[in-house]
Amino acid sequence: MDNTPTAAATPSLPHPVAGLRPPDTALARQAMRFARDESSEILFNHVMRSYHFGALLLDRAGARYDRELLFIGSVLHDLGLVERFTSPTERFELDGADAARRFLRQRGVANDRVEVVWDAIALHTNATIAARKRPEIAAVAAGAGVDVGGRGLEDLDPADVAEVLAAYPRTGFKRDAVDTVLDHCRRKPTAYFTHPFAEVGRRHIPDFAVPTVEDVVLAAPFPD
Repeated sequence: MDNTPTAAATPSLPHPVAGLRPPDTALARQAMRFARDESSEILFNHVMRSYHFGALLLDRAGARYDRELLFIGSVLHDLGLVERFTSPTERFELDGADAARRFLRQRGVANDRVEVVWDAIALHTNATIAARKRPEIAAVAAGAGVDVGGRGLEDLDPADVAEVLAAYPRTGFKRDAVDTVLDHCRRKPTAYFTHPFAEVGRRHIPDFAVPTVEDVVLAAPFPD
């Protein structure tokens, strides 16, 4: 994704969208401002849509959850795609989780809450594992999954979806997302062994250097 920070000012709290708004806490406002300042408009709109979709899914299921933790996990979940948080060797989910942990610890957030956010971000591309965790962790993955691939979209009210899309437009999100995947595959291919990004790398990058699981099994240093 084009992760050049936006120049627009961040409001203290957006207007409610689909009956939802960010939790009215200082930490939530700081997290939203941080995500907005560090992200492109495309990326910021994605994380905000992810929050709304995840919260709507939890509300539809009647789940009890900590809305502040869900919001913070959602808006910070793609920090690993931002240039200054991108490490040379780690997959982007871990870079993002580590950046979010630093952000929260600098603000004196209790460690148990920090670790919920860390888990939510680190697991957000593995929805089947995240779904077995507490609701805030599951919903970060679920909300992002709705926005990236439409997984679970049928479980949401079309009117709510339309309102979220109007508030946080997609504006080239698909092409931008694929370009970002390819950029990561080129700059640190070995970070994405057994990762969904590798599938895109193999399709588009000649002589992509990341082995498949089959390659690793067959190359194991044993006689059978």
